[in-house]
Amino acid sequence: MELWDIFDENRAATGRTHVRGVPLEKGEYHLIADIWTVNHSNLILLTRRHPDKPYGLMWECTGGSVLAGETTVEGAIRELWEEAGIHAEKEDLTLIHSIRQRERFVDTYINRQNITKDDLKLQAEEVVDAKFVTFEELLDLWKQGIVVPKSRFLLYKDRIREFINPPS
Repeated sequence: MELWDIFDENRAATGRTHVRGVPLEKGEYHLIADIWTVNHSNLILLTRRHPDKPYGLMWECTGGSVLAGETTVEGAIRELWEEAGIHAEKEDLTLIHSIRQRERFVDTYINRQNITKDDLKLQAEEVVDAKFVTFEELLDLWKQGIVVPKSRFLLYKDRIREFINPPS
């Protein structure tokens, strides 16, 4: 049973928890952490969602729901380890976007890791494939409609580009 902390519309903790799978009440929110990983060759990690999950077989960054008692940074680190077998530290992560959507607050992070596809250990229940792509390939896949998040990606794609190619 997965528990989430419940927040109000101002992202203030209510002190209550919620069981995943049970609909949240109006005005209740939970936390989501997304994390984009870039390797030392400036390639971006994409994982492919399990076909039984919503948006099955679409490509995405690592991420998921933040568990009760976790911060979004801690949730991002846990999800990165669980889904891809990548170890990260808090200081490795940079927050690039935060938004309230429907019943959730989503914090999106980016980090750099010295990894290749051979270093990955995919969580079979969540992820069925992984690949590293250039920023241009990521944009092309997104334009094809096979990358999630769909609309939210447009809000921070330039931050990913700047992370890969910082302005001089």
